[in-house]
Amino acid sequence: MVSRLVLGSGTVAHTVLEAIRERPGDLLVLDPDESRIESLRNEKVAAETADVTDPGALLEHGDGPDVVFVASDDAAMNARAAEAAATAFPDAYLVAYTGTGATADDRTRLGAAADRVCSAGGAVVDHVEAGVERGTDARARHLRETLESVDGRLTVLAHDNPDPDAIAAAIALCRIAEALGIDAEPCYFGDISHQENRAFVNLLELDLTRLDPDEAHDFDAVALVDHSAPGVNDQLDPETAVDIVIDHHPPKGDVTAPFADIREDIGATSTIMTQYLDWFGIEYTEALSTALLYGIRIDTKDFKREITQQDFSAAAALLPHAAVDVLERIESPSISADTFEVVARGIRNREVEGDVLTSCVGAISDRDAIAQAADRLLAIQGVTITFVYGFMDGTIYASARGRGNDVDLGEVLRVAFDGVGSAGGHTDMAGAQLPLGVFDAVQEDEGETLASVLEGAITPRFFEAVRDAASGDGLAPVGDATAE
Repeated sequence: MVSRLVLGSGTVAHTVLEAIRERPGDLLVLDPDESRIESLRNEKVAAETADVTDPGALLEHGDGPDVVFVASDDAAMNARAAEAAATAFPDAYLVAYTGTGATADDRTRLGAAADRVCSAGGAVVDHVEAGVERGTDARARHLRETLESVDGRLTVLAHDNPDPDAIAAAIALCRIAEALGIDAEPCYFGDISHQENRAFVNLLELDLTRLDPDEAHDFDAVALVDHSAPGVNDQLDPETAVDIVIDHHPPKGDVTAPFADIREDIGATSTIMTQYLDWFGIEYTEALSTALLYGIRIDTKDFKREITQQDFSAAAALLPHAAVDVLERIESPSISADTFEVVARGIRNREVEGDVLTSCVGAISDRDAIAQAADRLLAIQGVTITFVYGFMDGTIYASARGRGNDVDLGEVLRVAFDGVGSAGGHTDMAGAQLPLGVFDAVQEDEGETLASVLEGAITPRFFEAVRDAASGDGLAPVGDATAE
């Protein structure tokens, strides 16, 4: 997401803010005057008090902005602020307003520090908006440079058991790489087992490579899409060198890839990839357009969750090229008998506390049946949160779903279970994978006993996490799968 930092809040600053505040992208205003900052906050503008002439103070607030706008009414302050911004953010596009009473020395200093110096409000707006576009172009140019530096084959890896957003993003990045003459391959670990996801891949004839985690892999270069860390929601060695990361989920730690584009306020990674396709001038083929459009629809819950103007714009650009009839066939796949059995067990084994339902369905043969059960149990009257889990191949798979509540399920699962596995997701849709650990030694014929033990350990933990999240209290991560 393009980041804009405004230094000072003079008359021209307010004119510019009115013009750009609704545009996509982070926006922060810094000013030493507390009363001005309070006024901006009352207008729902992110603002902080800071010495705008101190590079160190700017670094404390600005996180590598693409565009910096120096905008106080004081010409001498603007000159000092421009110099501070140029020192703190040498890669940013710097637009400076001269201010009133500018001396020849002020203008000289502004000209030396800023990319653009303006004296009229309308011109400032034009140049700030041009800077936003420049920031977008700079990100795309950086991606091009990173791709062109690849020596050999680029492995574009979606997360484990990928969903449509991850699959479409991987295909799109490979298409961009290939347009630049780079050999690229979309890959994943795990299975594409959800009926809709299988229909999605088969009907669009999407060609992805399933990697075997038991084999050694020697990658020339690696890109991660729809996740941001090797070994977290994929089966890479955590020490794997990653060249490119493109994602819309909050990272769990520092991302050190040479190119990283993580935009947490965008609804889908497919939206980001659509923007890159536009910038690189890649043709919208029917299959790719349909895949990206479906990825956006799924991750935004059909444009009802965490949706931004950029998601709508991407979908509008893709729709004329997409096969709507194929989307209808994807969304109406047959449901397997195994999935119906898991849903039935979910209903039989349910425990309800208030409007929260949990269910341990025991041993499973299809991990995606867990997510489908969580979806379907949400239709039970009076239930607004569901949490369904089962186990297979030494791993406990869990899915949570919610509607019409204020609990962030992604955070609930991260806090409750991140100490023993990987967990996270969105406010109303989240998941976790926990190693079965010591329970893995239980034989198959003891499945009922194992399910009972897990139910006694995991269900209370989830109920407690939801209660604490609803009350605003924290919950310490557990140290092992049996902690309560």
